[in-house]
Amino acid sequence: MTQELSPKALEIADFTRSLLSLGGYNSFSYADIAAQVGISKASIHHHFPSKEHLVATCVSLYRQEAKQAFTFLSGEFSHPVERLGGYFGFWTNCIENGISSFCICALLAAELPGLPETIASEVRGHFQDLTEWLATLLQEGVEKGIFHPFEDARLEAYALMSSVHGAMLAARSSGDPTMFRQLTQRYLARLLIH
Repeated sequence: MTQELSPKALEIADFTRSLLSLGGYNSFSYADIAAQVGISKASIHHHFPSKEHLVATCVSLYRQEAKQAFTFLSGEFSHPVERLGGYFGFWTNCIENGISSFCICALLAAELPGLPETIASEVRGHFQDLTEWLATLLQEGVEKGIFHPFEDARLEAYALMSSVHGAMLAARSSGDPTMFRQLTQRYLARLLIH
């Protein structure tokens, strides 16, 4: 789901993304967006005919950005530990600097049974993209003798994702943004062969 968006549509999508990271799909309405963006609800409907369309667009944009970030990290860092550190560092920066405290796809995944299929499909696609990238990174680390061996790179990628999203939960629930950094560093230390 890619499309050209006007500057106002991008502003609406950007604010919607912040609302999604705070509370998920059911936590806001077009009235919340209209008040913040300075536009009528009818005008929002002009850009995004339905909430489903708006959120699906937001997740599609989020997914594109994530894939670009994976490509950037893979090109920027040849060493698997540096690549993983870049991924952790991105989220550490977001959480500690109040940019975003949670992955919107992780929040939406918790709501998956009640989401429209267009959104659910984008959410599942994001996790497929992330799993493939992490599995490749982890397997490379094993092959280079950096990470402890494991039986299934894909399963280990899911464990890593669970740890990252769990660290987000811990940071949010404890009210301590530095908790994310502490927990992901512990996970990395367990992966490494010493």
